[in-house]
Amino acid sequence: MSNPPSTNIDLGQGQYRPGELLWQHATAGGRFTLILAHGAGAPMDSDFMQGMAERLAERGVNVVRFEFAYMAARRLDGRRRPPNPQAQLLERWREVHAQVRARVDGPLAIGGKSMGGRMASLLADELGADALVCLGYPFHAAGKPEKPRVGHLAELRTPTLIVQGERDALGNRPTVEGYRLSGAIELCWLPAADHDLKPLKASGYSHAQHLDRAADAVVGFLTRMAG
Repeated sequence: MSNPPSTNIDLGQGQYRPGELLWQHATAGGRFTLILAHGAGAPMDSDFMQGMAERLAERGVNVVRFEFAYMAARRLDGRRRPPNPQAQLLERWREVHAQVRARVDGPLAIGGKSMGGRMASLLADELGADALVCLGYPFHAAGKPEKPRVGHLAELRTPTLIVQGERDALGNRPTVEGYRLSGAIELCWLPAADHDLKPLKASGYSHAQHLDRAADAVVGFLTRMAG
């Protein structure tokens, strides 16, 4: 696979220009490319997103990050905004997928943290993604397990990995195990972890260990999908 040139973005000084992509090239190999979208409240260079991108790149996965319009605008003026309407979020995903698909060869996966992963899951079949990776999937809104967002997950055809904390407030293990999900979906449960994959201190696990385990699970999954 040919590596596209990295986009120069001065993240620390807020010089991100809407439409730019942030590439994290694999340190070795790089057969698979994963487009990773941020969650509703944090940008593409949050500690979580940066940590996962670095871990995946170290394990041989090229990672591409981008921002939805509302988050890009916040980077420019510092004002917090709610996410764009779903139709706009999905259109942004389509644009980014087309840009990346035109620039790389080989298997291409999509996914993201929380909302970013959920939006990707709504488009995975349409886009013909080789795989879908969701980190902390919002199976329902906070405090509303009786209103699950899983209808499309029952029919999903794209090979999918969901890495989920066992005590995630947006979908804990007992709740999720009661849903009807497609056979294309694999679940990787992290003990005592929350929506950000952070474990309880009493569990004996550290956040770094859980992020490492998540990265290992993603790489193993993508490797199997790539044959």
